[in-house]
Amino acid sequence: MIAVPTFREMLAEAKAAVREIQPALAEEEIAGNAVILDVREPDEYEQGALPGAVHIPRGTLETSVEGRIPDKSSHVVVYCAGGTRSAFAARTMQELGYSDVASVIGGFNRWKDEGRPWSAPRSLSPEQRNRYQRHLLLPEVGEVGQLELLDANVLLLGAGGLGSPAGLYLAAAGVGTLGIIDMDVVDASNLQRQILHNTDRIGERKVDSAKKTLTLINPDVNVVTYDVRLGADNILDIIDGYDVIVDGTDNFPTRYLVNDASLLKRIPVVHGSIFRFEGQATVFNPYEGPCYRCMIPEPPPAELAPSCSEAGVLGVLPGIVGSIQAIEAIKILLGIGDTLQGRLLAYDALEQSFRTFKVHRDPNCPACGPGAADIVIAEYDDLCMPHAAEPPAGP
Repeated sequence: MIAVPTFREMLAEAKAAVREIQPALAEEEIAGNAVILDVREPDEYEQGALPGAVHIPRGTLETSVEGRIPDKSSHVVVYCAGGTRSAFAARTMQELGYSDVASVIGGFNRWKDEGRPWSAPRSLSPEQRNRYQRHLLLPEVGEVGQLELLDANVLLLGAGGLGSPAGLYLAAAGVGTLGIIDMDVVDASNLQRQILHNTDRIGERKVDSAKKTLTLINPDVNVVTYDVRLGADNILDIIDGYDVIVDGTDNFPTRYLVNDASLLKRIPVVHGSIFRFEGQATVFNPYEGPCYRCMIPEPPPAELAPSCSEAGVLGVLPGIVGSIQAIEAIKILLGIGDTLQGRLLAYDALEQSFRTFKVHRDPNCPACGPGAADIVIAEYDDLCMPHAAEPPAGP
């Protein structure tokens, strides 16, 4: 007959296999940049936790910890309520390959009783946990990432073909503040691709129609509208305070204006463009990667740059490119994955193919190069003329 170890025996074995430390030493090691891991249940965590702790309930540790703490050489201080679950968690982490893990004796209860610093962390409401539960299952997002999204501010340039899918998915993802700039009204010809709007809203201001749609999707989202023309006189004030700009503009003057303003404010721009059956997307991260002028130093002649209103566009195409822009914006906000910085993603709907092209910073760029002159925000209509029946705000 096989003897089954008792819980006490398993606990004793776990404690013998890991390094246990008193709260005083744990506080010293945390001050020395150790990673703090809280393995209690969500309701315990919400009542109070060590500042800066990574929260992974013990029951999901094996499936989540490698995504949340990828460096297995990190010094990790683990705590629970009383020191039992943390001992088992530390033992599990050792088995997963973590080389420097310690369990706090007496856990959070003793830590608090000794008067050491703790706080009640901000957490999602039960309704938010239900809404974003698929995000919470992703180690790269989790509750911390979802709270970051709820605190984020993203500006959509245009409520048209690209702004529609980008806005829908960013709102659904829980981006807390979405700004939308567009000075047009909803027209029947928009509805083939601009899915923020519908037949009942023909004649309405696009920003008003967009706000109605986005707030119905997610009441967590604060939609800020700008029913104005984006120009040199207002762009710096409008983009100020936003974390990411999603550029759905369809003309060169506005793109150069946005590029220069984003460099001054150091705000990343997720660029998208569409034409007939083809689309492109990239990320311009000021002074980290190339800017728009690095890629296109000068606008092409007007006759070589027809707009979608002149050449047409497949209605589904902006849905694909705008969705890619939404993904890139979320990656930037959460600091996950590899963005399209330094890469131009080209999509051909007829071939159903994606190609990626390298885009390098131009050392002689007149906007972001080392020898560039001071940026002056100015109108560029004299350099290139927009061809759109639709407004500069979005394709």
